[in-house]
Amino acid sequence: MSLLHQASLPFGLRSGSTFTPAPSLKPLLDGISELQVPGPETVWAVGEVDLGQSVRLVRFYLDNQDYWLQVLMNGAEPGDIVLFGYHSAVAVNDQEHLQSLTGSAPKAGMPIFEHDGNLYSRQWGREAGLAEWVALCEAVTSPEARYRIQHLCMLYARDTGLPYRREFLLLSVEEDEYGALTYTTSLGVTLFPTDFHVT
Repeated sequence: MSLLHQASLPFGLRSGSTFTPAPSLKPLLDGISELQVPGPETVWAVGEVDLGQSVRLVRFYLDNQDYWLQVLMNGAEPGDIVLFGYHSAVAVNDQEHLQSLTGSAPKAGMPIFEHDGNLYSRQWGREAGLAEWVALCEAVTSPEARYRIQHLCMLYARDTGLPYRREFLLLSVEEDEYGALTYTTSLGVTLFPTDFHVT
């Protein structure tokens, strides 16, 4: 995978490094976002999603499996940073079960989606009604294995009231190499490089 040329990874992040949120981040987000800021965590696995034209998503999965850090890369330059936490993960039994999860009210893919009393705006697709979910292929490397995950996902966001920080809602149907499906809901918040350090 192109991913694990260490020089191409941002902020010194890599498998085995420690991601430590700044002490100011937790009180800043308290009452603003439902995401609970973790303590210092070791990066366990690293994933890459190639978006084309030298643009990629790099995801750093932490030892605390509830969290992952995503960095949008344009070539070697890091862009948007989002700290995500899994809100829920449901094993999908069959297509009927999947339809009940993604097609119930509020219907995933509509321009506005309500989650835990908050309204989020769809970030992908310009349709007035239901938008197609986006397919992504992620290559993941951990100290134990290399594997691929297929994602079918939809991204939503809302303003937090804090300058340049948004809260994201990522809905994803994930398929592993064995064909097992999981429907995940993740909440994320915008980070800046000053919000964390890496050792």
